[in-house]
Amino acid sequence: MTMKKIVIGIVTLVTAFTLTACGSDEKETSTHENMEMDHSGMNHSSTGEVPEDLKVADNPTYKVGSQVILETDHMEGMKGAEATITGAYETTAYVISYMPTSGGERVENHKWVIQEEIKEAGDKSLEPGTKVTIEADHMPGMEGATAEIDSAEPTTVYMVDYTPTSGGEVVKNHKWVTESELSAK
Repeated sequence: MTMKKIVIGIVTLVTAFTLTACGSDEKETSTHENMEMDHSGMNHSSTGEVPEDLKVADNPTYKVGSQVILETDHMEGMKGAEATITGAYETTAYVISYMPTSGGERVENHKWVIQEEIKEAGDKSLEPGTKVTIEADHMPGMEGATAEIDSAEPTTVYMVDYTPTSGGEVVKNHKWVTESELSAK
């Protein structure tokens, strides 16, 4: 590869990251009022592993294997997508704000991190304003980050498989959506 191609490649990447950051800022600002944020950096698929102490829901509204419609837009192509429930768990779901360990701007109002993904959270719901350490890796720079609890919601959380409405591959074991973010198919 010639030096010219390397320089062009680097300039292209820097430009792409700059434009992405600008776009993310706009989305974050415009959706901040709705307590939502741009989750485009989320790990779309996961292994399906869940924390050992996460309790399987005894009688969830949507049973494992159920077909549902996603009513949330955590990521592009999510809202309106058909999904299959792959897990249902009883826990407390949190909206958090944190500084990524990888640098960059503060992430505001990230949905969702669960009780079992917070270091030394114990079994009691945490109050808004509580400072915590995150053990989840939903987004780059999340694991190990110090976060502030914005809100807490005792609920059933679901892990789902879905095909984005915007096209692309099936997303496997997406963590997490809450009952209020789903509707029956």
